[in-house]
Amino acid sequence: MAVSYEDRISIATPEGVDLQLTLAGLGSRAVARIVDQAIQTGVVIGVMLLASLAGGDGGGPGLAGAAFVVVLFLVQFGYDVVFETLASGRTPGKRWSGLRVVRADGGPVGFLPSALRNLLRLVDFLPGVYTVGMVAVMASRHNQRLGDMAAATLVVRERRGGRGRAPAPVPTAIAAGAWHPAGDVAAWDVSAVTAEEIATVRRFLDRRAGLTAEARGRLAGELAGRLRPKVVGPPPDQAPEPFLEALAAAKAARL
Repeated sequence: MAVSYEDRISIATPEGVDLQLTLAGLGSRAVARIVDQAIQTGVVIGVMLLASLAGGDGGGPGLAGAAFVVVLFLVQFGYDVVFETLASGRTPGKRWSGLRVVRADGGPVGFLPSALRNLLRLVDFLPGVYTVGMVAVMASRHNQRLGDMAAATLVVRERRGGRGRAPAPVPTAIAAGAWHPAGDVAAWDVSAVTAEEIATVRRFLDRRAGLTAEARGRLAGELAGRLRPKVVGPPPDQAPEPFLEALAAAKAARL
């Protein structure tokens, strides 16, 4: 019998499927932080050199110093917020470590939760080297530091074939060549699929980009397995996500 030593959490999604996520542990989070801090330190050193040059040629040391303080704040605080908001919850360090920040409901993290969790990093850092944060991660039920608790976010692991390598993109129905809107899909019989079920499919398709590769694949598989018996016409070997895309298109064509 296989034994799992990973911390996992089950989340009931709006699609009616239990989403299983693997929580990031203290070690992987520490590695991601070290990588990100090294990048931030390099940027800060570069800005210091530029500020020093600007202050040494009559450009005004006061202005250069003020600009350095602003840049320092933006690098230390804005770095995580920008990457987490625009890169699906992944800073370079988290991407390299196979981690992602998500909302507590499994959805993609937005600007306000990211800003809150990173602002409270100042508290998690106390009294030094993230002592408060490490204690919180080890003591909390879902491996959350104080910033995560306040922002209702989680740091989860992504299943990947190799460290730092992005998951292979899930082929779309068009890319897979499995169906054509003017042909095969038009002949599908989707009358047995209810309005509530197709709404569930569309919710998944709308939010899939913010899910981890593992969660996205599991949700697509469970939804497709539940709905495929109700549809007449799809190829039996069609992958789950292209099937859901085709189903949504077929249903829309009949409205």
